[in-house]
Amino acid sequence: MCPAPRETVTRPLRQLLDGYTAAPAFVLNPAKDVMAVNPLAEALFAPFATAGNLARMTFLDPAARRFFRRWDRFAESIVAGLRHAGGLDPDYPRLHEVVGSLRAESEEFAALWASPTVYGKTQDPTELEHPDVGPLALVSQSFDVRGAAGQLLVVYQPEPGSRSAEALALLGSLHAHPGKRA
Repeated sequence: MCPAPRETVTRPLRQLLDGYTAAPAFVLNPAKDVMAVNPLAEALFAPFATAGNLARMTFLDPAARRFFRRWDRFAESIVAGLRHAGGLDPDYPRLHEVVGSLRAESEEFAALWASPTVYGKTQDPTELEHPDVGPLALVSQSFDVRGAAGQLLVVYQPEPGSRSAEALALLGSLHAHPGKRA
């Protein structure tokens, strides 16, 4: 059995997040709670009413269907990731809480949860549609955070010099404001 996931982000990890200025970066716990974001990830998730839990955002926020251009694929990966996390730490209470509430609130989540698909994402093409800057073609990279069991550092990387890289730079400047982060 894995040790319980840390529920806080360390100062060095926060500094690492803040060092990513050209790519949205954020930290998730096994229940897909967004534990910390860099300013560009905050701007990226601005279309959502609440950016507190990636699974809840995906299944319960109406913005998700427009934001995730391949919503079905993204939704499946969220459920598979939750299943994967449950296999690593089956006694993690927050995971049970999120899964239980989503099963009750979303028929689509309940149907996907009934499937046996299990995997942890490491690298995935991610296509987003941001209302301020349009389509974004990114690669999602996920890294296990050592010393914080169950935490994932996720970075959405654009191709250097691409239209998506330019759009992310514009997004960062449009949403620039000091002092507000998870």
